[in-house]
Amino acid sequence: QVQLVESGGGLVQTGGSLRLSCAASGRSFGGYTMGWFRQAPGKARECVATVRWSGGITSYADSVKGRFTISRDNAKNTVYLQMNSLKSEDTAVYYCNARTSSSDNTVMDYWGKGTLVTVSS
Repeated sequence: QVQLVESGGGLVQTGGSLRLSCAASGRSFGGYTMGWFRQAPGKARECVATVRWSGGITSYADSVKGRFTISRDNAKNTVYLQMNSLKSEDTAVYYCNARTSSSDNTVMDYWGKGTLVTVSS
């Protein structure tokens, strides 16, 4: 069973930095796309950044481009989200996601429990 455990959230001032970690376990993630999503109070969950485990191709939401960097460490089975120049609107619960497709193209999503990031002005 896939397990995703996030860490690294906390309180930071506007303009500061945080690095989130997602420890992944339970299987080989070679065919997975790993992602960071976030959900602010009263808002829908949105995708912040993704990285393909094999090949390392990344994508970012426009709102975080140039400020956030997603990466993975194959040896540690860990995905990171480096967040710089944080803004108050980045305040949210951040969730780690692992996505793959089965042989019949059914999409399978796995989620961590989330870590809270609060950016204060």
